[in-house]
Amino acid sequence: MQSIHQLPAPGADALAHSDVLLAEIRSHIASEGGWISFARYMELALYTPGLGYYSGGSQKFGADGDFITAPEITPLFGQALARQVAQVMAASRAEVIEVGAGSGVLAVDLLRALAELEALPTRYAILELSGELRARQHATLEREAPQFLDRVEWLDRLPEQFSGCVVANEVLDVMPVHQLVWRAEGIFERGVVAPVEGGLAHADRPATGAVLAAAQALAVQVPSEGEYEYVSELCLASRAWVSEWAQRLQTGALLLIDYGYPQAEYYLPSRSTGTLQCYYRHRTHTALLHWPGLNDITSFVDFTATADAAFAAGLQVLGYTSQASFLQNCGLLELLLRRGEGRSESPDYIRAARAAQRLIAPHEMGELFKVMALGRGMPSALLGFGRGDRLHVL
Repeated sequence: MQSIHQLPAPGADALAHSDVLLAEIRSHIASEGGWISFARYMELALYTPGLGYYSGGSQKFGADGDFITAPEITPLFGQALARQVAQVMAASRAEVIEVGAGSGVLAVDLLRALAELEALPTRYAILELSGELRARQHATLEREAPQFLDRVEWLDRLPEQFSGCVVANEVLDVMPVHQLVWRAEGIFERGVVAPVEGGLAHADRPATGAVLAAAQALAVQVPSEGEYEYVSELCLASRAWVSEWAQRLQTGALLLIDYGYPQAEYYLPSRSTGTLQCYYRHRTHTALLHWPGLNDITSFVDFTATADAAFAAGLQVLGYTSQASFLQNCGLLELLLRRGEGRSESPDYIRAARAAQRLIAPHEMGELFKVMALGRGMPSALLGFGRGDRLHVL
């Protein structure tokens, strides 16, 4: 984690872009009485049309962006995931919806792998709100897998009904979260204000309504005794999103892949400053209000809350495990052995092995990232959760 002073300075155009968004956010704060929740700020910073981080035109993914996701590390990720997607489609319908498809690389890898498995979906839909990202995804597919383009379509809202497989890789972590502060005198919500001198600042007020109710309903005791202050997050948006899918999913499964913890680990005493962080040019920092529109803002996922929301809405929690266990259950190591024609000394195999290590090593993505399957009408034993299922910890 770096301080804001250690980050490389944005260019003049980027700073000008951020200043326009900052003015927009300050205007929203004024119109909403001088204070907005952090969830509202995060929504504006990430998704304001034409200005937000995911709506603007900057490079986000890969070596030239701010962060790198598993599909950009190696196609082995998509090839292993495809086996689970194929099983879900075989038990429901041959359709896929990928939520937030990023650069489009995962769509390419999944379609190629599903073709090899003779399990191509009749329709591969991408739910993407950003017009700029849609254009990038279309360009990626057109360049890398034009033979599948006739199966691909873009959605701007959830379907009314759906049967098949929903894939959401690193989607929940960028849903707006409420930032809370537990003190001996009560639970406060940390929001954002616009000082007269410019910029933005944090400001706390007593938590109320649905936010307070959700904080009080946590299944764990959040430490807040004496003068000890405990800061963390609640993501009501992800719970609502899961509930929306529950109303629409007839048969099939949602595969949720993200970094996070079960609730008992999420609110440990050692995490007294929360999990919110920003990504900027492959560096992490916690200056959450700095350079809006230029930073990705993320928080870790509370998988217990996600499972509870699914159960309450009528979905089954079909599995929960680490990314390492999931990918290995789906044949990652077997797929790796095919690289370099099985010769471990070949350059292709060595490169692939190093990439696979990043996906499954405990100190890399293997343990930090989890996979959860939610569904209806599915087999009780999904391929990716055959070994190492951790449903008992939720």
